[in-house]
Amino acid sequence: MIRCLIVEDEPLAAEVLKDYVQQVPYLELKGVCSDAIFAIEVLTREKIDLLFLDIHLPGLKGIDLLRTLASPPQVIITTAYNEYALQGYEMNVIDYLLKPIEFKRFLQAVNKVQRPSSMTVSDTLTIQTDKKKVIIPLSDILFIESQKEYIQIQTISDVYHTKYSLTKVENELDVSRFLRIHRSFIVGLRHIKAFNLNEVHLPGKIIPIGGNYKNLVAQRFNQYF
Repeated sequence: MIRCLIVEDEPLAAEVLKDYVQQVPYLELKGVCSDAIFAIEVLTREKIDLLFLDIHLPGLKGIDLLRTLASPPQVIITTAYNEYALQGYEMNVIDYLLKPIEFKRFLQAVNKVQRPSSMTVSDTLTIQTDKKKVIIPLSDILFIESQKEYIQIQTISDVYHTKYSLTKVENELDVSRFLRIHRSFIVGLRHIKAFNLNEVHLPGKIIPIGGNYKNLVAQRFNQYF
């Protein structure tokens, strides 16, 4: 997961960003701060990968906040003013979003963010099932389904059940091979036979695309829609 912090003093703008973050499965919101001093306190005690930072904050401004940080996280500027764009890019921000921010533009910015190195994975997934360890080639996985505290892993030839959360296994999968399309489903991209904005067709299975995931799926497959 990419751990995020929103630094925004306008309640409505903060709510919009919070809603956008919650729609993206691989973003984890760690907090919302209304001023830079509060943000510094959070940054000292939490591991933050991505900062959504407003420029015009009470007291210490957003750009000045960046200057105080010895090792700042990745930063996406969110502001109603375009005159700070050059300063932002000189400080190596990921993107500069002008309010009001559309979700599509938000996704474009987020897609530029470098994932934490801990997300590097191998070509297999090892699970505990029936009192033994099972090694599953990632290339064999058709889909993974959440079943409360368990997940079901459907491969080309077998079905496995293990006590695991879908979000946790999602973090261990190669994002170039898998995509979460529903709160209960992750699909193997290489096995998709057909799809539209409402469902994905796999061998022997049709899986719906969840409402909160439609924009993410469309962004991933935008060359086809």
